Amino acid sequence: MAKVFIERFSLERMRTTVLALLLCAQTGYGFSVAGQQENTCEANGSIYYVGEWYFLDSDHCTQCKCTAEGSACARTECTSLPAACIHVSHYPTDCCPRCEKIGCEYRGVVYELGQNFQPSECEQCTCDSDGIARCLVADCAPPPCVNPVYQPGKCCPECNEGPNCYVDASRSQVIPAGEPVWVNSCTKCRCHDGQDAGYWEGYRLATRSRLKNWTPEQPST
Repeated sequence: MAKVFIERFSLERMRTTVLALLLCAQTGYGFSVAGQQENTCEANGSIYYVGEWYFLDSDHCTQCKCTAEGSACARTECTSLPAACIHVSHYPTDCCPRCEKIGCEYRGVVYELGQNFQPSECEQCTCDSDGIARCLVADCAPPPCVNPVYQPGKCCPECNEGPNCYVDASRSQVIPAGEPVWVNSCTKCRCHDGQDAGYWEGYRLATRSRLKNWTPEQPST
């Protein structure tokens, strides 16, 4: 009789344990080793206990915490990238983009913040803190000659033969600037100089003076 009673008691206890486990599975409660129930959260195909943090596999920007009332989630707010960021990376496991390099990119070349550089003979640039390259461009005055030459490493053209101009619109004859030059027995020409408005306007034709009844002793050709 005692044996039958013990078997019935064990069977009833097993039924109670099974029902308790089924109830935990349906209500989201876990069953601890000590026999006490504790809350759990299910996400990402896993079980998390109260107090645990986790990110959603479906959205790496959403972080959750398992609480007694369930999962409490919040979306991560990404901080603004530096204004001078020129290389941004997006990693699959990251929520927010990363700035890999800051500086200035000018005509395909990257410069460090604060760096001074000269992309051409006529430009002087600085890479500012906002990632923008700001440049000063040389303003060359009109060269005082008709045949200027650009020297390597220099911005503005130079007159290797000195100031000069054309005798007339045919541009077939060049005379030096300075003193008037006789181009034939009765015509003398003079190039504009710095005092003439035409000089600064790039006017490269000489002024002509034609004399009558007088011939210079040594006309210049």
